[in-house]
Amino acid sequence: MKIGITYWWCLFIVFFFHIHQLEFGTTVLVLAKDVTLVPPLKAAISTSIKTKRQAAVSKFIPPPPEAYLSTTYYLNSCPNLEGIIQQKVNAWVQRDYTLAASIIRLHFHDCAVRGCDASILLNHAGSERTADASKTLRGFDVIDEIKAEVEKRCPKTVSCADILTAAARDATVVAGGPFWEVPFGRKDGRVSLGREAEGVPQGRENVTALIDFFQARGLNILDLVVLSGSHTIGRSTCYSIRQRLSNNSFNDPSIDIKYLNYLKKQCRWDTNYVNLDATTPRTFDAIYYTNLERKMGLLLTDQLLYSDGRSAPLVSALASQPSLFTDQFAVSMVKLGNVQLLTGRNQGEIRLNCSCVNP
Repeated sequence: MKIGITYWWCLFIVFFFHIHQLEFGTTVLVLAKDVTLVPPLKAAISTSIKTKRQAAVSKFIPPPPEAYLSTTYYLNSCPNLEGIIQQKVNAWVQRDYTLAASIIRLHFHDCAVRGCDASILLNHAGSERTADASKTLRGFDVIDEIKAEVEKRCPKTVSCADILTAAARDATVVAGGPFWEVPFGRKDGRVSLGREAEGVPQGRENVTALIDFFQARGLNILDLVVLSGSHTIGRSTCYSIRQRLSNNSFNDPSIDIKYLNYLKKQCRWDTNYVNLDATTPRTFDAIYYTNLERKMGLLLTDQLLYSDGRSAPLVSALASQPSLFTDQFAVSMVKLGNVQLLTGRNQGEIRLNCSCVNP
């Protein structure tokens, strides 16, 4: 009877310590050497200790850079920012509809190298902007004009990286694509190397290379297929498809013969341009994927998305469900805009001029 009372008394004390979550080093205080905890109690105490340790460790893990972004980042410091960007983008695209695709492409090339830090906008010898892979990029004047107006209204406040990201959204909308909220708070980078820009896909890579490129930037195969859908608008130089138009291309089963003959007529010179979407080149829609099913993808990288077993099901799904494309495009563009951000207090800067670093 005496032993039984001791057992229950010690068990009560152990329960008391467990309830109040008291830890003593790596063990729970044991008051009687001959008292053995029943398995459920022992497991509960061990789990509690482990959970608290994990919580303590997690306190020292910094949040990801995108956690510092916010859709209200400039709410007080530059409340008219999005209105300025939208107005300027709309005005430029109304004068030249091809600029919508160019601005989206400029944003992709920026985020593809060193992340979304506006490094593509820096204009100096050896910069990304001067690389061979960047020769056909356009839209720099649009961003410069927006930046000049923003500096008048909100000096030394808004980064060029944020302006370019929002401009890509507004270019999508004016072309008939979806709207999405852009989180702000990016800083501008100080480094831009032309040799790094040469690694951006140029339209001749295989699907494996594309998947690897996207995964290295935190994007998956769905993002690859969906963001490729931006080719529903815009143009390409004939130089980019010269290999597909070679004399032996008539034996290429991946391209429709009538479409091939059409391209040969359009591309008498490498400097000529041809629409990426031969069906609805001025409308942001899912016809791009329908074209792939009809073997009418302009770039080799586009058409391979339909012939590769990993991406083909996604192409078919997007072709048959246009709303799926527009909804997912917004999601994937937000992910693209969050690639390798500079958001820390000592990271990057707010450029006064988008084409050069601050003095």
